[in-house]
Parts: sequence; C-alpha cells; structure tokens
Amino acid sequence: MTITAKELAKKLNLSAAAVSMALNHKPGVSTATRKLVMDAAVEYGYDFSRISDKHSVTGNIYFVLYKKHGAVVADTPFFSELSDGIVLGCKESGYKVKISYIYGDEGDVEEQLEEIQYSDCVGIVLLGTEMTPEDLKIFNKLPIPFVLLDTYFETVDCNYVLINNVQGAYLAASHLIKKTKKQPGYLKSSYPIGNFAERNSGFFKAVRSYGMASSKSIVHSLTPSIDGAYADMKEILENGEELAPCYFADNDLIAVGAMKALKEYGYAIPDDIAIIGFDNIPLSRIIEPSLTTIHVPKQYMGEMAARRLITILNEKGTKPVKIEIATQLIERNSVS
Repeated sequence: MTITAKELAKKLNLSAAAVSMALNHKPGVSTATRKLVMDAAVEYGYDFSRISDKHSVTGNIYFVLYKKHGAVVADTPFFSELSDGIVLGCKESGYKVKISYIYGDEGDVEEQLEEIQYSDCVGIVLLGTEMTPEDLKIFNKLPIPFVLLDTYFETVDCNYVLINNVQGAYLAASHLIKKTKKQPGYLKSSYPIGNFAERNSGFFKAVRSYGMASSKSIVHSLTPSIDGAYADMKEILENGEELAPCYFADNDLIAVGAMKALKEYGYAIPDDIAIIGFDNIPLSRIIEPSLTTIHVPKQYMGEMAARRLITILNEKGTKPVKIEIATQLIERNSVS
C-alpha cells in the first residue's frame, strides 16, 4: 500500500510544503531534510510516478476562479464558456483540466493554494476578474506558471489574456450616438473591477470623439446583477432622478435589470430610452426587446489562455505578453 505526501509529512513531523519540495527536487529545504524525506518515501512505499506524471504532457492544468466579493464572478454562461475554451485549448496538447475556486475574502488564501501547489498541477489559468494587484502577489510566489485571464494590471509583469474593453465600450457608445443623435448616459457598475474601469474609459472616449462633454452624460451606479440593477434602478425612478435618452451598461446583467425597472415605470424601450449592454450572454437574445450588446468571444479567450500557458510550459525563456481579444457589436431591438 502506497503512502501520500501528506501522510509522509505527518510521519516525519514535517510540513507538507517541505515534503513536497524535497520529493519534487525544489529549493527550500536542506540537504539533510531532503535525504530524510527521500529515504522515508522509499521505506514507506511512496509512488514516485506521481512526480514524473507531474512533469509530463499528461499533467493537469488548473482553471482557478478567484472570487473576492462574488458580485461579478458567478456560475454564469460567461465563465462556463471560458472554461470550455480552456478545456479545448488543453485537449489539443494532451493536458487535462481541473477547476478550483479560491475565495479571496476568507483570509486564508495561502492555505487554499497549498492544495493546488502540492497537487498534480503543472500550470494555472487564473481568472482575475475580481482581483487587484495586491491579490496577485501570492500567485507570483508560486513555483507554478500561470496566465492571468480577464484582467490587466499595468504594474504587474505577467502573461495576460483579456477582452479589449476600451474598444467594446467605444463601439457601444458610438452606436448609441449615431442611432439616437443624443448624449448617451452610463449605467455604471457599483463594483470597481478592472474590466469596468476600461469600459468607462472607452465610453467617455467615444463621447468626447463626437464633440460631446463627458460631464453632460448622466451616470447611474448599479449593482452588476439583474436583481441588484433592477432594485437600484427602481430606487432611481422612485426618487425622480433625471434620466438619459439612451444608456450604455457595463454588462448585460445591469442592462436587463434596468430595462425591467424602466418598463415597469411605463418607459418603452427603445422608443423612450435605448439601451446597449456588454458580454452578449444568452439571455440578451430572448428578453423583450432583445438586447443590443457587445459580443465577447469567451470560448476563444479561454482557448488562447490555455495555449499561452502550454507555450510557457513547453518553451524555455518565454517573455510575458498581453493578448487582447477584439469585441463585436451585435445589433438587436433595444436600440432603434
């Protein structure tokens, strides 16, 4: 009967990290400790094929979803399509994919990461949608390569695959202005993440490019979920706040929630107020009216992240890159 690395650590009264470093010939333990671990591993029947498997093409790549507040990262079609793309990208090269969640608000991220670090993981595609540069520091200490998906930090040198948010928001705002000939408003996420900050930049860039003053665009701050945006928009309507003739929303969920509230208060969409979203989730096609939105090739994003990670694993001396995936305007009935 074989013994696991954790059981071996317990027998030797060592940390799991020390045993893993010794078994995997990594720095961080003394020569004496390494010899003690290796001798005990042979004595107790440790399965050394686990180590060789870890460095082979059949090792596992982990898709790690970092959830901080959970307002944006949830079990939605957006993230399942990313996952499908990662699986497809890994399959081409013989790698398998495991999905793991890290909960950044629980204060024990190091402990959560130990299970991944001392497992069969050879590389990580890290969903950074809700992350900050500070959150990323612990991942930079890992002896495992990773690609950061769906966010970008100017101050952190690593591999990125993300949406071209500025381009997408610029397309959306430009479409509203050309169609309505009016100053667009902005349904802004109340949760500050990198993607939304870039969409903010793209929106106001378009406003200015059409000779309009940014300060004249009406901005409402809404929760980035259907129910949250609906409740927030209802409160705005109840308070009698000034409304814009058309809006760009940071995501489709905000757009759908706001549309629901506006319709309840008797506003016709798009005749009274036009709305455009971002993400092109399946719901955007079936709501009434169907939602004009910005399409994000989510599966392709996941595929590109997996391919980049595999390149890092297979080629020495690769340099960090930033890969931006272009978006596309999808015209439907919420803008006339």
